[in-house]
Amino acid sequence: MADLSITAADVEPGANATLNDGVAGETITRGKAVYKASSGKLMIADADAEASAKAVGIAVQDAGDNQPIQYQSAGCLDIGAAVLVGEIYVVSDAAGICVIDDTVGNAPQAGQWLCVLGVPSETDELEIHIDFADRAI
Repeated sequence: MADLSITAADVEPGANATLNDGVAGETITRGKAVYKASSGKLMIADADAEASAKAVGIAVQDAGDNQPIQYQSAGCLDIGAAVLVGEIYVVSDAAGICVIDDTVGNAPQAGQWLCVLGVPSETDELEIHIDFADRAI
């Protein structure tokens, strides 16, 4: 299974969303997991390196470089894609979001970093619970 195919226009925070504000350090579209770079700006998360795998949330706004952006760090999120209820979704090694047991796709592999983003409560809704493993797989 590949990364989720997210329709950015359909990404919507739920009623219980924890929303945060930041500044984009690159162009970011809604539905991308983001991490806070050493510059303090938000960048697209990727499992290839420890720093970039430490997601702080999922973007709920589009933004260009140096523009304000809002991201969700907890609560229900309409992710804008079909998801499998009960599966664990993580930051992928291709700057996306995928199922943790995606052994033939983009899930983190040996030497990469694991960051759990959440578990779907409905077929289009991700319950965000971010947990970074703090060590390479």
